[in-house]
Order: sequence, then structure tokens, then C-alpha cells
Amino acid sequence: QVQLIESGGGLVQAGGSLSLSCTASEYTFSTYTMGWFRQAPGREREFVAAISPYGRNTYSADSVKGRFGISRDYHNSVFLEINNLRPEDLGVYYCAARDGPDNDFAYSIAGEYPYWGQGTQVSVSS
Repeated sequence: QVQLIESGGGLVQAGGSLSLSCTASEYTFSTYTMGWFRQAPGREREFVAAISPYGRNTYSADSVKGRFGISRDYHNSVFLEINNLRPEDLGVYYCAARDGPDNDFAYSIAGEYPYWGQGTQVSVSS
């Protein structure tokens, strides 16, 4: 059973930056497609970014393009770099994982990922 642990959330002023990390328990993590999703109060969980196995391809939601960047290392961690934070970026950020290539499923759909972390809170002050 894959376990994912997010870290790095916090309270940041609008316009500021934040780095989120997600560490997986599986050593063979490199074969997994990884995603970041977020959920604001009263809203559905939404796609933020995804990265293919071995980091060959990355994808971002239109709302974060140019401000957020997803990356991964060669072991068991994936990262989300958040820049120029806006008030609408607040929410709980979740890391998700699915074993297999990104072109094998709809990587922007939360229901496609079987493994999830507990989430980390990102708050934005104006």
C-alpha cells in the first residue's frame, strides 16, 4: 500500500512563494504518475498539476500556468513550487499517485488516482 505524506504548507502573503513536497513510501515510485490537487472550502477538489513517470512530461491547470511548477526526484518525492500566490490559491493541497504512464489515464481527474496523501493547508493573506 502506497503512503503519501505532504509537507510545506503554511500561511503566505499574496504574491509570495511556497514549496510543497510529497514523499511516497514506495521505493519504485519513479514508475508512478503523480498529481497535485487542491480543495478550497465549499468547493470540489480540483486538478493543479501532474508529472509523468521519470518526469518526462508535466501538466498544469490553466489557473496556475506560469506560477506553479511540478517536479520530482529520482527516488520517492514530488514537489510543487508555488509562486505569485493569489487569494484564490488557498486550500488543502493533496498529493496523488497512480502506477503507470500519464498517457494511460485521465491524469487531471481526481478519481483516476488510487493513492492520496492527507493534505497540507495553504493559506493566503492579502
